[in-house]
Amino acid sequence: MEHDHRPGRWLAALSVLPALAVAGWLLAGLPLLLLGRFTPVLVTVLGVPMAVLLCWAGTRGLGAGAPRAAWWQLGGVAGVAVASGVFNVLLHSEQLAVRRDPATYAQYAAWIAAHGSLPIPARAEAFGGPDAGLEFDSVGFYAVDGGLLPQFMPGPPMLFAIGDWLGAPFVVPAVLGALAVLTLGGVVARLAGARWAVPAATAFAVCMPVLYTSRTTFSEIPSVILLFGGLALAYDALARARDGGPSRGTAGLAGLAGLVFGLAVLVRIDGLRDVLPVLAFAGLLIALRRLGRPVGRLGPPLLAGLVVGAGVGLAAAYLLARPYLDYLSGSVRPLLLICAAVLVLTLAGTAAAPALARMSLPAWLPRTGAVLTVLLMIALYARPWYQTVTRDPANPEDWRTYEMIRQIQRANGLPEDGTRLYFENSLHWLTWYVGPATLALATIAAALLVRRLLRDGSSFAWLLPLAVVGWTTVTTLLRPEITPDHPWAARRLVPVVIPGVILLAAYGLARLRRLMDRHGPLVLKWGTVMAVLLVLAPPVVTSIGTAFTPVERGEAAAVEEMCARLPDRASVLFVERVTGDRFVQVVRGMCGKPAAKVKRAGTDVAPEREVRRQIERVRAAGRVPVLLGAEESQVAPYGRATQVMRLVTRQDERSLIEAPDATWSLRINVWMTVA
Repeated sequence: MEHDHRPGRWLAALSVLPALAVAGWLLAGLPLLLLGRFTPVLVTVLGVPMAVLLCWAGTRGLGAGAPRAAWWQLGGVAGVAVASGVFNVLLHSEQLAVRRDPATYAQYAAWIAAHGSLPIPARAEAFGGPDAGLEFDSVGFYAVDGGLLPQFMPGPPMLFAIGDWLGAPFVVPAVLGALAVLTLGGVVARLAGARWAVPAATAFAVCMPVLYTSRTTFSEIPSVILLFGGLALAYDALARARDGGPSRGTAGLAGLAGLVFGLAVLVRIDGLRDVLPVLAFAGLLIALRRLGRPVGRLGPPLLAGLVVGAGVGLAAAYLLARPYLDYLSGSVRPLLLICAAVLVLTLAGTAAAPALARMSLPAWLPRTGAVLTVLLMIALYARPWYQTVTRDPANPEDWRTYEMIRQIQRANGLPEDGTRLYFENSLHWLTWYVGPATLALATIAAALLVRRLLRDGSSFAWLLPLAVVGWTTVTTLLRPEITPDHPWAARRLVPVVIPGVILLAAYGLARLRRLMDRHGPLVLKWGTVMAVLLVLAPPVVTSIGTAFTPVERGEAAAVEEMCARLPDRASVLFVERVTGDRFVQVVRGMCGKPAAKVKRAGTDVAPEREVRRQIERVRAAGRVPVLLGAEESQVAPYGRATQVMRLVTRQDERSLIEAPDATWSLRINVWMTVA
C-alpha cells in the first residue's frame, strides 16, 4: 500500500506557520510603531496580509523533506499543543505591578496597545513642569528627552498587544506557548523522525521553565518560535535543493528562513548571539556554491534574509531601546565584535573554499570531536567542584542584585554572600528540568552527529541545528547572566537550550531504538517504552509542585479598583520607593493619570518638606495632588489616608540550590491620600 504523505506534509506546514505568522506581524507592526500609528485597525490591515503572504510563501509546494508521519502522530503533536495552550490559559499569571520583567512587558504592551506610539510622555506639566525633586523613570522604564522608553525590545509587546485589543491580555502568552510546542514537534519530526515528535512535544510542554514562560509576558517563547521555525524552514530549503526543486522557490524559502532567524533579534537582543551560527552556515553554503554543489545556491538568499531580519532588529534597538543598549553595552559591544569576527572568518573561508576543498581531514578528527563533545559536557557538569562564580558590584544595578541575592540566601537558609552568582550550577539547572536521561541522550546524540559530520559530511541537514543548539547551549551555560533564583533563572534555558536538548535527545532515542531492534521485538517494545518514560517522567515530577498554582492572580482586579479610586484630575505623587517602582507606569499607562516619584534623600520615603513642596506645585498647575505609598503612615501626614489596594496572592519561589517545588505568599498594599 502506498504511504499517505498528507500527515507529514500537514505537520511540516503547521510547524512553520507560527514563525511565518509572527514574522509577518512584526514586520508590519514595527514601522507603524515607529510612526506612532500602532493601532488595531492599521496593524490588522497590514499585519494579517503580511502574515498570510509569508505563510503562503513558506508552505507552497511543501513536499520535499516533509517527514513520513501517520495521522495519529500529526494529531498527537497538535493535541499536545492545544492541551498546553488551554492548561496555561486556565492557570495564567497576572503580573502587572512592575516587580520583574513580565510586568515591564505587560505595561509596554498595554501602552502601545492604547496609544500606539513611543516614547511615553512624562507629562511634567501636570506637576508644574520639570523639577529636580521629581523622578519620572522607574524599574523597566528609562528617562529620555521629554518622555520614557521601556527597557526591552519591542517584538514581544507588539505580539502581546493583540491580547489587550481583544480584551484578553493574559491569553496571548499561552497561545504562543502552544505554537512553540507545535514548532518544536515539527522540527523533531524532520530531524529525528515523526515517531518521536509526540514524546518530544510532550517533554517540552510539561517542562517547568516552559510552563513558567508560557503563562505570562516573557520574550523567551516568541524566541523559540522564530529560532526553531527558522531551523524548520532551513531544513525544508535544503531538502528541496537536494531533490532538485525549482531554484526560485528554493531560494525564496532559504531567504524566509534567514529572515525568521534574523527577526529573533527584534524579540531579544540575545538573539544576535543565537543566530551567529546561521551567519557561518550561510558562508559555508556560499563556499559550496563556488565548488558547484547544489545546496550552495541557498547561501546568498539565506544570508540576505538574515541581514534584513537582524537589521530590522538592530534598527529597532537603536531607535526604541537605546538606553537598554547602553545598559547592556558591556555585553553587547563584545557580541558585536564576535559578529564581526565571524563575518571576517566566513568571508575568508568562502574565498579560500577551492583550496580548502582539496584538503582532507585527519582520520583521528571525527572520533576526537565526539570525545571532546562528551568531555565538554562532563566539564560543565563538574563546574561546582572546581569553580565558584562571583561578581563584585561595580554599579547601582550590581548593588541591587547583590542585596537581592543576600535576601534570597537568607530566605533559603544559606550563608549570605551577595557576590555569588551560582552560574557554575547551570548544567545542574538543566538536569533539574529535563532529567538526567534526556541530558545523557542529548550528549551522546551530539557526539555521534559531530563524528558523522567530521567523518564524511553525512547528516548535513543536522549541521545548522547542531551548530545553533551547541553554540547557544555552551555560551548560555557558561554565562547565564541572570539573577540565579529559580524558577526565574530557568527562563535563560527556554529559547534554545531546553528545546535543543530535547531535539537531540529525540535523535538519541531514534538511534537507541535501532540498537534495541537487533535484540528482538520484546526488547524493542519495552525498551522503547522505558526510554520514553525516562525522558518524560523527570520534567513531570519537577513541574508538579508548581504547575497547578498560578502566581500573582488578582493583580488585574486590584489595579482596576485602584484606578477607579483616583480623582479625575489627579497628578499622582509616589512618596515611597518600592510602591513607586512598582506602580508609576501602572498609574500612567493603565489608569491614564500622570505619575511621578518624589525624590528621596537616601531613604525609602521622601522627606515631608519636599513632598509638601510638590503638592503645592501640583495645585498651582490646576490639578489634584494624590499621594501613594506602601503604608498608612507614609501618606497620613498629608491628609486622610485610604487603602486602595490590599492584595494577598502567590509569587514564584526563589530557590538557589535546588529545583523550585512551591510558591511563596505575596502581599501588596497601597495607601492613598488626596491632599
